[in-house]
Amino acid sequence: MGLINQIEVRLLDSIKSGMVEFYTPQSSHETMLAQIPARLIDNLFVHHFQTDQLLVVRGCFVLVVLQNKQYEYIPLSERQPKVVKIPPGIPHGAINLSDETCLIVNAVLRHGPAHDRDYRPMPLPFPYDLAKARAVLTDIELPVGA
Repeated sequence: MGLINQIEVRLLDSIKSGMVEFYTPQSSHETMLAQIPARLIDNLFVHHFQTDQLLVVRGCFVLVVLQNKQYEYIPLSERQPKVVKIPPGIPHGAINLSDETCLIVNAVLRHGPAHDRDYRPMPLPFPYDLAKARAVLTDIELPVGA
């Protein structure tokens, strides 16, 4: 029996040279920039044959992941550079509670051709807990809108 796919969150390795800090790039088959608009509460979606590797380069947002019939709220911010690796088959979405657009880099690993159901919104099995999403952002000391 194979292992169940899980989300992986890790801080980026860096090397400081003078006043400049260099972060280790993520190897990928394709690199995309994506904008998450201000005040967005996005639906879930899933990829069938790709692994997302997300890094926030401007702003902040909460990545929502559905695993084991419950949501996990993962705060991501330019202030704490870390990569979230989302393997195929994991429903995920975005919540941006701030008044600013968030810019992310997605270093995509392809495991086959895109599936026609990729990126299609999925109905939420139950509503997001927006108070919890605000709380995880507060925990990393970021200003968020009401």
